Amino acid sequence: MGPDTKHASFPGNLVMLGFGSIGQAMLPLLFRHLEIPPGRVKIISRNTDGMPIAEKFGVEFTVRPLTEDSHEALLQSCLHEGDFLLNLSVDVSSLALIRFCWRRGALYLDTCIEPWAGRYTDASASLSQRSNYTLREEVLAFRRDKRAGPTAIVTQGANPGLASLFVKQALLMIAADNGLHMEKPARHRDWAALAHRLGIKTIHIAERDTQSADRRKQRDEFVNTWSVDGFASEAFQPAELGWGSHERHWPADAARHGFGCGAGIYLQRPGAATRVRSWTPLEGDYHGFLITHGESISIADHLTLRDNDAIVYRPTVHYAYHPCDDAVLSLHELAGKNWRLQRNKRIMRDEITHGMDELGVLLMGNDKGVYWYGSRLSIDEARRLAPHNTATSLQVAAGVLGGMVWAMRHPRAGAVEPDDIDYEAVLEIAKPYLGKLVGVYGDWTPLRDRSALFSEDMDRSDPWQFVNFRVI
Repeated sequence: MGPDTKHASFPGNLVMLGFGSIGQAMLPLLFRHLEIPPGRVKIISRNTDGMPIAEKFGVEFTVRPLTEDSHEALLQSCLHEGDFLLNLSVDVSSLALIRFCWRRGALYLDTCIEPWAGRYTDASASLSQRSNYTLREEVLAFRRDKRAGPTAIVTQGANPGLASLFVKQALLMIAADNGLHMEKPARHRDWAALAHRLGIKTIHIAERDTQSADRRKQRDEFVNTWSVDGFASEAFQPAELGWGSHERHWPADAARHGFGCGAGIYLQRPGAATRVRSWTPLEGDYHGFLITHGESISIADHLTLRDNDAIVYRPTVHYAYHPCDDAVLSLHELAGKNWRLQRNKRIMRDEITHGMDELGVLLMGNDKGVYWYGSRLSIDEARRLAPHNTATSLQVAAGVLGGMVWAMRHPRAGAVEPDDIDYEAVLEIAKPYLGKLVGVYGDWTPLRDRSALFSEDMDRSDPWQFVNFRVI
């Protein structure tokens, strides 16, 4: 597909909620790949960030925050049957917007499930109530009797989003390398059976962002290559992971939710204070943050194999994120200030001089070794591909674009997750913006080269136990 291929003709109006780094990254792709005039696109933002970009494209820009009390009154004048709400905001309830779109007959997509402002830092709320697990269960409860109706895709960006699709592609590639030439599995149970047969015990969303600029982080400043508010929000949440059936060492600070699908657990500490060992082909060994993400739960849930009520198989799944170096320093300062967010925020974009985002999934347990599959996108290539982007924002925008086109082609699919949709169709649309999509085997394990000088909890009989990944 060429850079100007039109993937869908959309006759309705498109409302974009939020216009931060991802919204600004998305706007050029919308007009490049969707047949929709600027007059039918409207941006609603809580501030004026990016307004000159919107004006350049001739798009209406409204500055107004959405609240629990005001969101319906503001949206009902611009969102009708057959329209599309693209939610790229923070601190606005995804479930409230999904409910509103359902009643209006409008399509919907977001990149993560958000609550109303304040829930992540509400001291009166339990850790479970502040988790992505609970937010997902609320959406699943809403959709339980609404399998058909206006399509609403939740958590469809890069990760969550493309990560779920990468897992499926990786499973098929590992299967082929093991001599299992087979048709694409048709059901979640079939994918779970394939992962079980391949011996996959643990899956990391393994990401290393090496983008940097000549202007370094300053004191009392949070620097990132994508939304500062979005990253800080998930960093404040408890660390979460899908809990595998092979695990035999229960973490001392872990807890179960006691309701829902049962695929995930949480740790009684923020993700930004929890580190794990992981590996990518270019970076090699690294320590990443176990930041909570929706795909950690959804992938584990969809790859669960049951015999009646008994769990036969489930992999452990979690994020292992090493953001850009300035973001790591920002997290270090944030933790030192007892999680009081810095006064100054800066999203790097035009000042980035070099680096890339190596974003993929690491599947572990197969006899051929660990297998990393994902996107390698440099800042130089991102700039060549689309304006107003970093490597990180373009990977997210690619996932959003693929999801939007799928929703437009399947407008009556109801509420769905990335794990529910056709991964090949979405990847085909996203692929031109992902740099190099590669699959690489390695001989890495979390036990490799561990020094005998230090006394650590390890299980050498099975390298894929979570206790071996966790950095204490």
